[in-house]
Order: sequence, then C-alpha cells, then structure tokens
Amino acid sequence: MTDAMDDQRHDAATWFHTLRDRIVAAFEALEDRAAGPAAPGRFEVTPTIRENDGGGGLMSVMRGGRVFEKVGVNWSQVHGTLAPRAQAAMAARGVAGMAEDPRFWASGVSLVAHMQNPHAPAVHMNTRMFWTPGAWWFGGGTDLNPCLEYPEDTAHFHDTLRDACAPHGADYYDRFKAWADEYFFIPHRGRARGVGGIFYDDLNTGDWQADFAFTRAVGEAFLPAFLPLAEARMTQAFTEADRDTQLIHRGLYAEYNLVYDRGTKFGLETGHNADAVLMSLPPLAKWV
Repeated sequence: MTDAMDDQRHDAATWFHTLRDRIVAAFEALEDRAAGPAAPGRFEVTPTIRENDGGGGLMSVMRGGRVFEKVGVNWSQVHGTLAPRAQAAMAARGVAGMAEDPRFWASGVSLVAHMQNPHAPAVHMNTRMFWTPGAWWFGGGTDLNPCLEYPEDTAHFHDTLRDACAPHGADYYDRFKAWADEYFFIPHRGRARGVGGIFYDDLNTGDWQADFAFTRAVGEAFLPAFLPLAEARMTQAFTEADRDTQLIHRGLYAEYNLVYDRGTKFGLETGHNADAVLMSLPPLAKWV
C-alpha cells in the first residue's frame, strides 16, 4: 500500500468519526428541545474490538428517549483477512485481486433511528470506504422509512438528496435513487421497505478525491434531510392504531435487515461485534 493510500484511509476514517460525532450531538440536542416527563435521551457509547483480527469502533445507542425509541450511530475502522465465504463473495463481484489476496480495510459510519412517535419516520444512513490490495471504493446511502407517510416529508428528503448529488454527477441522483429503489426492496413481501432515498456501492471513478467528496456530501446531507422531519412530527398526536401500524412496519424493517442487507451480512461474516452489527433492529416490532 502506498503512503498516499495510507493518508487517504486515515482521512476517510477521521471524517467518518467526525460525522458520527456531529450526528450524535444533533440527536441529543433534539432530545433536549423535546418536551416530556422523562429525562432527554443520551447515547451510551461502547468501544468495540474485533477479537480475531484488527480494529474496532464505537457503538453509540440511545434507548427510550423523548424523540428516539432506539437509535444507533456506529463508527468503525477494521482490517484483517476476509473469511473464505466473504472472500468468495467479493471475488464473485469482480473485486480485483480478491481471489488471490483476502486482506481488507474498511471504515464507515452506520445509523438507524426508530422513533417514539409513529408520525415521525424511521431512517437509515451509512457511508463507508473499503480497501483491498487490488482495489478501493466508496459506498453508502440513506433511505426514509415512514410507517405513516406524508408526501411533503418524502419530497423534502428526496429534494435534499438531489441537491447534494447535483454538484458531483449530473446522473448521480437519478442513478442512485433507482439503485435504492431496487436495493431497499423486500422480495418476499413484494414491496419496498420505505419511500426510498439513494444507495451506491463500488464507487471508484479513478479519482479518489472526487469520490470521497461525494461520499462526504451524502453524509453532510443527512441531518438537513431528516432532522426537520423528526422535529416537526415528534409532538404530533397519535392513536393506538397508529402505534400498531408502526410496529407492523418495523417487522418489515427487521425482515429486510436480517435477510437481505449487505452490511449486516458483511459485519457478521467478518467477526465484528454482533450487537453493533444488529443495532439496526427495532426495540419492538409486530407481525400479523
């Protein structure tokens, strides 16, 4: 690995950590602004270590807040050797050199928020960089998961993402929105898990700085896209029927993450802390 790539890996991991810090601070500030008899929610931060390989991260989870019923904002920086199954999967994806050399390095931030109020949408976001001896790439995205959809909320979320994508590629929003529509789909239910967003993976245009700049733009867009929706809906009155709808929708979310999500599969197969990998699961869900 070149000295330049060492610096790039350091810059990426540092920025992902900074993004994690900013989101945690913004969510705790929202908890402070919310009214309620209970104390405002706070994140419990737990370092994670990969016992059999290198690296680890920070698992940050808030439970039982005024606004967030459960939210996790995790940062990781890991390295080592891929297990045979993960190595074979990457080789099948055409990752250069992976069949011969299973070493890897990865860093990123991953977020899932499940809300107290059924009118406030659940949300997912992640951005990451991955390196192998033969290749590097960026990936990530964000998608909105309301159980009770408001068209104006969906429009705001997508408009913010469109604006973030525009300076980086004329086709980025349309291309990555279509990818999200395909990726965040539950085949056995025949439906999307939410109202979409953007998703991209294996992004390597040959210009590391440009691809990193786009990935930063995706991360920077998250709070402006989501926070106004959470704040607007957090005090809206809801019924037991609304809560029931929320719990059923969470069941769909859990099914998707356990059966189809790439990040869940990769985290478990590479030996990362299982609690950190599965922090995306809702605290309560329901099936009919």
